[in-house]
Amino acid sequence: MIKAFCCWSGGKDSTLSLYRAQQGQQIEVTHLLNMLAEDGKYSRSHGICVELLKTQASAIDIPIVQRKATARGAISGNTYEQEFKKVVLELKDTGVDAGIFGDIDLQVHRDWVERVCLEMDITPILPLWKGNREELITEFIDVGFKTIVVTTNANYLGKEWLGRQIDKEFVAELKALGNIDLCGEDGEFHTFVYDGPIFKHPVKFTVGEKVLKDNRWFLEIKKD
Repeated sequence: MIKAFCCWSGGKDSTLSLYRAQQGQQIEVTHLLNMLAEDGKYSRSHGICVELLKTQASAIDIPIVQRKATARGAISGNTYEQEFKKVVLELKDTGVDAGIFGDIDLQVHRDWVERVCLEMDITPILPLWKGNREELITEFIDVGFKTIVVTTNANYLGKEWLGRQIDKEFVAELKALGNIDLCGEDGEFHTFVYDGPIFKHPVKFTVGEKVLKDNRWFLEIKKD
């Protein structure tokens, strides 16, 4: 039995990668690993507050480990890799020997994952790698996951997309736009998953303001 952590954002890709990993009998996911922004209050890129992520993990019934760090791509003061390695090595001391990642086809991300894991003698597992976009998002919907859009890149999607449910109507509308990756792999949008087959119960949350920051729209969501 392989013991693994799942690199966790709270969104659909990390959720689907966790779900796929759990379908077999050879992987036991012992922890969710969530990297936070510098302030330690919100998840990086998705902008989900710490307490809501903890509530989400509780609903999934897997412990979450959270660590704050500066951006992976920062030119100076970058602590992402340092902090990521530190927490993974702590998990390794508990018997974890693999990591699950939700990347689909960004090679630069895979290169980073494989290099860092190799340096720590951790086996990287990428259940979604090279998956067809429409097939992945359709699987996510069909198995029963429930999620909303919490972040959009203002160059591609406006604030009216915030709070939208990811369903087949949503996918059809994205396809009609023609320039949006259906899984948001290029950062067009990010999501928060609140229910589905790996959840013991739905996550209760409240929706707040829509905020524009650094050319990205964020939907404020908080633990109910």
